[in-house]
Amino acid sequence: MTLADVRALYDRHQRLETSDPNVRLITSDRTVRLLASSIQRGVVIHSRLTAADADVVIAAEVAFFQSQPMITSLEWKVFDYDAPADLLERLHAQGFISEPADAICVLDLATMPDRLRQPITHNIRQITDPTALEDVIAVQAAVWGADNEWISNGWLRATLTDSLTSAPDSIGVYVAYVDGMPACSAWIDYGTTSPFSGLWGGSTVEAYRGRGLYTDMLAIRAQAALARGVGYLTIDASPMSRAIVEKQGFEFMAYAWECSLEW
Repeated sequence: MTLADVRALYDRHQRLETSDPNVRLITSDRTVRLLASSIQRGVVIHSRLTAADADVVIAAEVAFFQSQPMITSLEWKVFDYDAPADLLERLHAQGFISEPADAICVLDLATMPDRLRQPITHNIRQITDPTALEDVIAVQAAVWGADNEWISNGWLRATLTDSLTSAPDSIGVYVAYVDGMPACSAWIDYGTTSPFSGLWGGSTVEAYRGRGLYTDMLAIRAQAALARGVGYLTIDASPMSRAIVEKQGFEFMAYAWECSLEW
């Protein structure tokens, strides 16, 4: 497959037909919506807009989500190939605030490099008990700040707890320890019907960087995915993460922005 073929497959399975067990999927003629009641958040994961109708559709989507019980915020995920070309600016004009762009990178597990196939050398433990997420959260708070909205609002804990409780086969949560201290944490989401699995959260506390923890965390999740017959891994990579994952065979596919609106 060419990278364009993989991107088309990604759009089909991860944006048009996403199969997250903890969200409700609603497809309209212009958008694909996700409702995540556990974190009181809605998402527009895909849109089919034109320059002529974009502003009207954006306003209608905001009104739709504001009418939903328990939903208090909306995320619109914009990819650099989405139409119209100025979609990001149009969202800003209607009050959305965007995060810096992530690089969406993909790895074909059929060509997984040898480094990711090697035995794991660090002390990495899988967390399966939803009441034992403290070390996962502690690493994320140390790296991203306790005031990060996903941490301060309890969304991260709620999301991981929901998955580990209601669909434990859909997720793998891991913590790496150094001298008994949590040093790195990450998780992987397995789609129920998708050939893609998503890597999330990969973060290493600053004092423990440069020891290969992040790469081993990539490896343990890649090996788990390969054992399950997953075809591709994706990651929404920050500039720091992108440099690491591209060394391990991931290819850049697109830039994406998370645009948020709260009410």
